[in-house]
Amino acid sequence: MAEDVVDLCAALLRFDTTNHGGGESAGEREAAEFVAAHLDAVGVPATVLEPAPRRGNVLARVPGTEPDLPALLVHAHLDVVPADAAEWSVPPFAGIERDGYLWGRGAVDMKDMIAMVLAVLGTWSREGRRPRRDIVLAFVADEEDRGAHGAHWLVDHHADFFAGCTTAIGESGGYSHPVGDRRVYPVGTAERGTSHLRLTATGRAGHGSRRNDDNAVVKLLAALARVGAIEHPVRLTPTVRAFIERVGAALDVPVDLADVDATIARFGPAARLVENTIRTSATPTVLKAGYKVNVIPGSATAELDVRTLPGAVDDLMASIDAALGPDVRREFLADEPPVQAPVDSPWFDAMAAALRAEDPEAVVVPYCMGGGTDAKAFSRLGIDCYGFAPLSLPAGYDYRAMPHGVDERVPVEGLRFGVRVLDRFLSS
Repeated sequence: MAEDVVDLCAALLRFDTTNHGGGESAGEREAAEFVAAHLDAVGVPATVLEPAPRRGNVLARVPGTEPDLPALLVHAHLDVVPADAAEWSVPPFAGIERDGYLWGRGAVDMKDMIAMVLAVLGTWSREGRRPRRDIVLAFVADEEDRGAHGAHWLVDHHADFFAGCTTAIGESGGYSHPVGDRRVYPVGTAERGTSHLRLTATGRAGHGSRRNDDNAVVKLLAALARVGAIEHPVRLTPTVRAFIERVGAALDVPVDLADVDATIARFGPAARLVENTIRTSATPTVLKAGYKVNVIPGSATAELDVRTLPGAVDDLMASIDAALGPDVRREFLADEPPVQAPVDSPWFDAMAAALRAEDPEAVVVPYCMGGGTDAKAFSRLGIDCYGFAPLSLPAGYDYRAMPHGVDERVPVEGLRFGVRVLDRFLSS
């Protein structure tokens, strides 16, 4: 049984858990069974649940010394996005260690987090230690699609397992981000909402050579042009405001909340962490119409990737409806609201303290994730969800290019740093 975090992560990377979306997946079963076996070996009984063949989820609970305290949920996903081996420098499912990095699909998204948690539990088992509060573990399937076989299914069918959990930690936060001579560690305290829309325009089908003033393609393209021209105003959520103020103070950059764009332009590389979360967005991503060049189709469809902020959902949808006009109807393909956890809380303070114990120069700030995670499922249970999967990253390493990118890899020493930080946080 592997004990070192690098060996654990390498073993997890060797399981092909590719999620192609739309229900097509290699399946998480073998990876789930590996994780469950490791938990059982360190004295944490685990259960594997499959809502569909091969779509494995692992649930477990680590009892604390003070069981009356609210429990903490630690969640991470077992599935990964596809990887084209022809594009990679190494086989994407070989779990190869090279040049100080562990290479493979899922190295940072997010089998590293699973390996770090398993390594912490192994240390506790060998040293006879227990956490103060119960730690609930959920290593889930299907995060890279819609969670229908993972977190959302667990919330719908096994909510009782999470009873007593008031707070959760998951992906996308706690990693070092060099900004000048400072190291900023963003901890996720919010996520933009995800609303995927299908737009449909209908018209009169006919021959491509004949005049047609009721062309569905023309209607749809005009509506998309209007959607693309929407000016989304700056909206500062508590998380984004705190990020801007604290990063500005750390970098000694003047902060003008009346001109947020100019302010974050002075943040250098840190601007990338906030620039997509000061506004809502509506981005056309898919177009479908027609089947033959000389035939005007009777309908045309498009899909929009809409990202929302707390308190701005109704206004955004009203602006989209106004842009679409009467000739185009919309329907939701997915509709998940924004997530917001308290910025000023003992939990955030404990994460910051654990990071600073390992890196005294750490500048720990809250941030809003531009995309989405399984926090959207677990927040439905009233759980405050944070992004905290700590890593120490070397200069020149572009963390944000790794998830879903070619040659995904995680620094070996960064993994060991993460184990130490999680041990401190989860123990206390």
